[in-house]
Amino acid sequence: MALSTALLTDHYELTMLQAALKSGAAHRQCTFEVFTRRLPAGRRYGVLAGTGRFLEGLQNFTFSSKELDFLANRGIVNDETLEYLENYRFSGNISGYAEGEVFFPYSPVLQIQGTFAEAVLLETYLLSILNYDSAVASAASRMSLAAGTRPCLEMGSRRAHDQAAVAAARAAIISGFTATSNLEAGLRYDLPTIGTSAHAFTLLHDSEEDAFRAQLDSLGLDTTLLVDTYDVEKAVRLAIELAGDKLGGVRLDSGDLIAQAMWVRELLDSLGNHNTKITVTSDLDEYAIASLAAAPVNSYGVGTKLVTGSGAPTSSMVYKIVARENSAGKMEPVAKASAGKASVGGVKQAVRKLDRYGVATAEVIGVDTESPADSNDRALIVDLVRNGELVKGYTGATGVQAATKRHASSVLELPKAATRLSNGDPVIPTEFVTTER
Repeated sequence: MALSTALLTDHYELTMLQAALKSGAAHRQCTFEVFTRRLPAGRRYGVLAGTGRFLEGLQNFTFSSKELDFLANRGIVNDETLEYLENYRFSGNISGYAEGEVFFPYSPVLQIQGTFAEAVLLETYLLSILNYDSAVASAASRMSLAAGTRPCLEMGSRRAHDQAAVAAARAAIISGFTATSNLEAGLRYDLPTIGTSAHAFTLLHDSEEDAFRAQLDSLGLDTTLLVDTYDVEKAVRLAIELAGDKLGGVRLDSGDLIAQAMWVRELLDSLGNHNTKITVTSDLDEYAIASLAAAPVNSYGVGTKLVTGSGAPTSSMVYKIVARENSAGKMEPVAKASAGKASVGGVKQAVRKLDRYGVATAEVIGVDTESPADSNDRALIVDLVRNGELVKGYTGATGVQAATKRHASSVLELPKAATRLSNGDPVIPTEFVTTER
């Protein structure tokens, strides 16, 4: 039986529910929206990821006797609230941007419609997933763009929480990485996995030759040998002596990667190994990858900087109520007015304005109205859950594949400035369209 996700939340979500049940407002219809007020400093766009993981977890967002007993024994909520939670299952509607889509400040990336009672409980769980996964996906997208046609490989598992490592691998693939070292991610989402050996394998053997020979005998000549445990030049020459021109690749994990890649390439070519590839690792980020553009490198292995969002470990997404049913039974917009944290009331629609060449020029958000769109503009909101039932195609391996395609298409629409790593504003503006109420 799958573990419940219902307590992956904050205490105050349940106390709000209890108080709303007491006031009688808990069953009012509401719309909540997820958005970010700003992108991390210098970022030109964000990438939405984690939607599929949230939808998967939503199926297990229920309260069994285990969870209810915990809440009762701790006195966290009263009997009325426990009775409500015993039968809880989200029955509303969820829509939003398709996973893999790029987003900008105030993009309504997810919308949850239901009673206050059922929608408020999802806040913490939803944000914990989207904030992390989108941060990794946004970093991965910048890295993939910096790498151009060279593949990026996700290798960050040992630098993250065990489950975050799976989430990071999934998010990286969505944003253009070609494979991951994480086997659990490979199993859950049918992702390609990669891996050969670490320095410990070389140090285990009595000599580097014994280590190389064992790896070649076991994994074949097409394997990639790690050549910087001792002396790189000696290791490369030894690798070629053992494998000949059929050697698949060498990996460089330390030192001046640009200079080292250049002379290793020259050495490989001089010895007849024109097809032996060079993979570089060692704390790479988008800036290091960009600096290696002119170096004779074939692929990049990225770990720490990727799983920590490359300096932006969260997407700063928030979950705000934007419309609710009033005491007369009529839906009306509501908004937070706090200084520096204001929200925009009203249910949103969104389109991406495209010029005649298919290049994005603006994110247009309609507030309680349809966003005006020309024939070549693209609507951004899709249905994800209808009356509590998942819309097919957004979860599991199928969801990752769809999100990967969505990301690739969305990035192609962006102006060329999106590829710049220098500080700058979002690559397209966010524009609001409203109607008089």
